[in-house]
Amino acid sequence: MKKLSMAALALCLLMACGEKKEEATLSGLKAPDFVTEVEGKATALYVLKNAKGAEACITNYGGRLVSLIVPDKSGKLTDVVLGYDKIADYLASDGNFGALIGRYGNRIAKATFTLDDVAYQLPVNNNGHCLHGGPKGYHTRIWDAKSVNGQTLELNYLSVDGEAGFPGNLNIKVTYTLTDDNAIDICYEATTDKATVVNLTNHSYFNLSGIPGSQISDHLIQINADAYNSVDETLIPLGTLDPVEGTPFDLRSPIAVGVHNDDDDNVQLKRGKGYDHNWILNAGGDITVLAAKVVSVTSGIIMDVYTNEPGIQFYSGNAMSGKDVGKFGVTYPFRGALCLETQHYPDSPNQPNFPSTVLRPGDTYHSRCIYKFSAQ
Repeated sequence: MKKLSMAALALCLLMACGEKKEEATLSGLKAPDFVTEVEGKATALYVLKNAKGAEACITNYGGRLVSLIVPDKSGKLTDVVLGYDKIADYLASDGNFGALIGRYGNRIAKATFTLDDVAYQLPVNNNGHCLHGGPKGYHTRIWDAKSVNGQTLELNYLSVDGEAGFPGNLNIKVTYTLTDDNAIDICYEATTDKATVVNLTNHSYFNLSGIPGSQISDHLIQINADAYNSVDETLIPLGTLDPVEGTPFDLRSPIAVGVHNDDDDNVQLKRGKGYDHNWILNAGGDITVLAAKVVSVTSGIIMDVYTNEPGIQFYSGNAMSGKDVGKFGVTYPFRGALCLETQHYPDSPNQPNFPSTVLRPGDTYHSRCIYKFSAQ
């Protein structure tokens, strides 16, 4: 009998484990549907549960949050993130549903930057720019996963020097924790052996309504920010911090997403085809201060966002085509979800007046984002 390769053996073990977990998945996902091998590494589905019955399902392919089950106002368990119900669909898609994003979340202008007098060329994948680390960013990588306990999953990835053009071997640890107060707490750490730029985030698409295939125009959005980054025609920041006062970007009080989203009289909304901008948070890095809030008037589900990052990208699903078929055969429509990506500002490596994203040897990158759920 031929000996099994280590990867094949791991695959068999993961399939066995997945079969045991299948019935325990409240979201309806089947763990064996997430078992495969990509570039010699095994993928799997990991399930976190808390004392209140909430559940988070995560795959180590792209470190993706596949489902997040929380109660609505009547106590009904509701999946609030978009995604697919099998690994094959993730592999066939170039989208970012639920993914960990890096080495640099958001855009770097002209896919190039200079650090310590050395110019670095990155892959071009968005209007002549590099978006979310390029087409083979961290959302396509297989992360090493370790279940710390029933509520915590640790993911590790070594991004080698020169990967996607970025300098330095970047050693990354991301920890997902499903807390007992129904929050998904995401902690990022990274170290490097060479000066580099780092901006990690999560790209979950949220729809809190509990209605599969619905739009998010009636969701109430609030962002605790007095300023935002205006952008050019290709969504690169102009380098200014623009006041939200008197503009559709004043989200300091709750307002329905759809109120201004199609306001073609506003050049910024026209350029983004809706909201797709970075807000300058008032919290000043204090993770105890509310950064943003989303409320579904239908389900009563509330999502509060906290972060130590200086900015947050609010994206209202403007590029969703209405052709993507997600979990359990649901077609995701135009603006079928919104994203709130905690981050440093877009194009910071080329904008000296923005907070620095440079990480040097001996220093540790720390970032944290909390999506906390309740119901009214």
